[in-house]
Amino acid sequence: MNKNEMIDLMTGVKSSKKTYYTELKKTVDQLKKKNLQLEIMNDITKTMNIDMDIQEILQLVIEKLKRLISFDDSHFVVLYEEEPTLLHMCPTGRCEMEVVSRSQFPLKDIHLLQVEDNILPPYLKKERLLSLQIKTLLFVPLCGKSKEIGILIFGRKNNKEWLEEELDFLVQLSKQLALTFENAQLYKELLHSKQEWEDTFKAVEDMIIVFDREGRVHKSNDAAKDFFDLIALMEASQVLIQETFSLDKPRFQEIHLQHGAIMEMHAYPILNKERQVYGVISYYKNVTERRKMEAQLLHADKLGAIGEMAAGVAHELNSPLTAILGNSQLLLRDTLPEHPDYGLLTDIQNCGDRCRQIIKSLLTFSRQDEYKFHYYSINEAIHQVMNLLKFQLEKKQISIHLSLQEGLPHLMGSQQQIEQIIINLLLNAKDALDDNKGAANKLITIHTYLEENYMVVQVADNGTGMETERLPLIFHPFHTTKDRDKGTGLGLSVSLGIAKDHGGKIDVWSTPGQGSTFFLKLPLPTDTERRL
Repeated sequence: MNKNEMIDLMTGVKSSKKTYYTELKKTVDQLKKKNLQLEIMNDITKTMNIDMDIQEILQLVIEKLKRLISFDDSHFVVLYEEEPTLLHMCPTGRCEMEVVSRSQFPLKDIHLLQVEDNILPPYLKKERLLSLQIKTLLFVPLCGKSKEIGILIFGRKNNKEWLEEELDFLVQLSKQLALTFENAQLYKELLHSKQEWEDTFKAVEDMIIVFDREGRVHKSNDAAKDFFDLIALMEASQVLIQETFSLDKPRFQEIHLQHGAIMEMHAYPILNKERQVYGVISYYKNVTERRKMEAQLLHADKLGAIGEMAAGVAHELNSPLTAILGNSQLLLRDTLPEHPDYGLLTDIQNCGDRCRQIIKSLLTFSRQDEYKFHYYSINEAIHQVMNLLKFQLEKKQISIHLSLQEGLPHLMGSQQQIEQIIINLLLNAKDALDDNKGAANKLITIHTYLEENYMVVQVADNGTGMETERLPLIFHPFHTTKDRDKGTGLGLSVSLGIAKDHGGKIDVWSTPGQGSTFFLKLPLPTDTERRL
């Protein structure tokens, strides 16, 4: 058709009025159909989002499709859900859904069935179709790139033939619907995976922080946001972050914060498709408690080894020491005080007694020296100790002030071991006063009183005192502030062990130049123990 012929056809110059209006109406109808088809396709495209509702979309499509194609019944079988479902969308005007059994749906192309003469799929009830007077069914499969999406089914009450243009549009419609549903499903899965990752990221108890190239925090989990010293941690991390960027390798460091927290930091580079580092993800683990536990275990191992060594040394020394003490006592018995050897023999006996006390401490420390528990008076134990040490303390010009509460209940334990603790505390106080040359009045105060469920023995002196950082170490075996000839470093360690065996504890307060105060706290017996 040339240009002139086309103009004639459009203007109707060479055609009758009847033909002109017929062609015009036909063209207008075709344009309306095309517009309606485009409107349907556009509606499907606009509804593709994460909140899309399949039922609402299909109802909208079916309502507009009725104006384009004649049918009396419609269904949609959803295949990509966990359980296949059948949606009845017409002729009731509302969407009815039911779960169907998972069967094979091998449809790949448009397929036509006669209700009366053919076997229907199990998910379509023949009785229901016949009650609606449906005679033919058109199956239009929706196939995605990797799986079947579903099947659109249209029913007619007559055997009217489906036009080719209708079938072509239904094929286009099925492709668009399949693409829409598949993309929406992928979008949902992506958001679900993202949400799972974010939930996991937030739920991790250890800190996770993502840094950008400038060392700024790009993302962090809740544990990092709640960390008490985050600013200091960020400052301590910057060097390792920049090393990870420059070396393109995972890095590790241990960070010690001012408040005593110990953090293990692992830094990992984040690479893009071009294998370039655009970020660093840092994993922080608080190992403060673990390090304390490791130190305790190491200390326990050392104590075990020291205990075995101490027990062996003590047993080896007991035999020669028995001979030394026995012979010195025999010689003193036959030697007058005026004899020139009397002083030498006395020194031998005193040194032997001191060695025996050291061996006794070693055996107590190694838990090989056992004592029987019984009821005793703490004030009586203090008086017994004072009888032993009073002369020695007065010789050093040390004043003793006793403030013993009357009427204290008796305690269950070994009085001999408790006396050993008090002796050690008094001897330590004496040595501290000896070292404090500037003290005008050397004073040791012993005070007993009740505090909650404890009996407290308080031993205070105005000696040299100790630094705060040294206090946690004084109960360690062989740790001593004295000269080698004055102490072994076992006194307080043994005393703490005895106190713990009695269910008690030893606390200490000290200030350099002002003296020290030790608190021996022993548990009071329960009513049941008293009745026994």
